[in-house]
Amino acid sequence: MTDPAPTKTISDFEATLGQADRKVASFERDDKTPMHILRNVLRSYPTTIPLLVLILSMLVFGMLSDRFLTSPTISLILQQVTVTGIVAIAQTIIILTGGIDLSVGAILVLGTLVMGRLAVYSGVPAPLAILIGMGVTTLMGLINGLLVARIKLPPFIATLGTLSVFTAIKLWYSHSESVRGSDIEAKASFLLWLGNSFKMGNTSVMYGGISLLLLAAVFWYILQHTAWGRHVHAVGDDPDAAMLSGIRTERTLASVYAVAGLVCGFGAWVAIGRVGSVSPISFDTVNLDSITAVVIGGTSLFGGRGSIVGSVLGAMIVGVFNLGLSLAGVDDYWQMFAVGSLVIIAVALDQWLRRATK
Repeated sequence: MTDPAPTKTISDFEATLGQADRKVASFERDDKTPMHILRNVLRSYPTTIPLLVLILSMLVFGMLSDRFLTSPTISLILQQVTVTGIVAIAQTIIILTGGIDLSVGAILVLGTLVMGRLAVYSGVPAPLAILIGMGVTTLMGLINGLLVARIKLPPFIATLGTLSVFTAIKLWYSHSESVRGSDIEAKASFLLWLGNSFKMGNTSVMYGGISLLLLAAVFWYILQHTAWGRHVHAVGDDPDAAMLSGIRTERTLASVYAVAGLVCGFGAWVAIGRVGSVSPISFDTVNLDSITAVVIGGTSLFGGRGSIVGSVLGAMIVGVFNLGLSLAGVDDYWQMFAVGSLVIIAVALDQWLRRATK
């Protein structure tokens, strides 16, 4: 006969519980490591890294060139990044949903053409031409949204297709002809208003730059403190869970692309003032520039996490690097190398932060 299995005493159970408590305590200690704390901080405050990169890069370039940390240089950087920053805001709200829009540049340029040609050649009052132009860009954004939300096309494929469509439309509509700055100034000078500047100390500040900051503040508030903003984050974080919670994901997606089109329309007005004329071949790199700014600004390409402020900082970082390296005498291809390296580092950091939650 085998001996009966020994019965566990209360002290045995207490010893087992003690071992479990020690394991839990050990796990909690591991959970509070400096690396884990750093990850939590970066996830909670996504603008920390681009802000530090911006400050550090300005200090470094200031040491490399005496002309960098001067009022004219800072003003020039702000002017150069204004249009890219506005388009980056539009790109940010799309990427927050896990999508992407490759047609924002064509939408922007077509908006400038509608505003310029209506005001100069058709005699439409400039304010009305601006509103019509914004309406056209909103419609183009809505088309992208319907393709993604209703027809269920992948955002990359849908907007790659509309990029070609909108590009063909802008060339057809403009007859591949520009609207000269002298004609705009003579017949519709209000189109150039956001390109005007005012003095702030020794720095010349363009009204378009102020509009970028105001637009960023508005969309920061919308995304952080409105139901629509929470829906945008929810759709990007987990669309299935968002739908089960009662969010109309299709409507939210369509509205996001439409709002992005509206923002690009506003950017078109700023672009006319920035350049002083309208051309169908202008801003040909703004698509990639906006995506670069968004990624460097800390917005996750997988959706659900990002910041409008970070995207504006990302645009400024690109402007600082380009102008700083130029003043330092670095060739153009090394400037492209530096910006590309920033994008790779930003995406690698995003992957590292995502793994922290798994």
